Amino acid sequence: MPGTTPLRFDIITIFPEFFQGPFEFGMVRQALKKNLISIAIHNLRDHTSDRHRTVDDRPFGGGEGMVLKPEPLFRAVNSIASQDFSLPACRTILLSAQGRRLTQDTVRELTDCRHLILICGRYEGVDERVTDHLATDEVSIGDFVLSGGELAACVLIDCIVRMVPGVLHNCRSNLNESFSRPSAATHPGDGIQEPATLDHPQYTRPENFQGLDVPPLLLSGDHQKIKLWRRRKALEKTLRNRPDLLEYGCLSEADKRLLKTEFEG
Repeated sequence: MPGTTPLRFDIITIFPEFFQGPFEFGMVRQALKKNLISIAIHNLRDHTSDRHRTVDDRPFGGGEGMVLKPEPLFRAVNSIASQDFSLPACRTILLSAQGRRLTQDTVRELTDCRHLILICGRYEGVDERVTDHLATDEVSIGDFVLSGGELAACVLIDCIVRMVPGVLHNCRSNLNESFSRPSAATHPGDGIQEPATLDHPQYTRPENFQGLDVPPLLLSGDHQKIKLWRRRKALEKTLRNRPDLLEYGCLSEADKRLLKTEFEG
């Protein structure tokens, strides 16, 4: 958007070459071309002080593996933060299996920032002084362990970039999809915060494929019934595949009625 300072990402990693490809495709590439975002990659080894460019060491107290040292990470973050990019709301995010799980609500929260520094963890982890005194956030992209935070950084950036105004061709595309919350117009008068759900089923041409038909209601042109059908299917799919996102007892009365509604097709 003209006159808007790009959302800046600074990535700290021991494998800068990893990022030569991921940002050359899709929405991130378009956002870079439109100057809606900027991405800078920093080699953590450039912030070491010994001739071996050492970034890790054995953990105190014993144990397997190596731990990323605090000195180069503090130097790297302080070097980036000291540059005058005129960007407010800088946050330093450590990508770590021990972090809070990334959700769409977290993505929306981070989209409001104009400058994000991402630390890619490696080995057995990062010195806890980095977590406690350098990072403002510790984020995990799921309940599993990766070899490092580089993939997680790509995931986080992709999630955030698609929320930046001007990136998607249709500005409403990210309003009604998995993990989004229905607008107040969906259930007027309820006065409660609706739970997030998975997206509703999608269909496209042909109408019949190998004897499998598109639900006739979607071809009816009745937009109000289609909206209600989609909401019901989203609720059903969420209860089936991700019941942790919502419980039947927490649903609004309107959604409970909707789950009992019969639709033709």
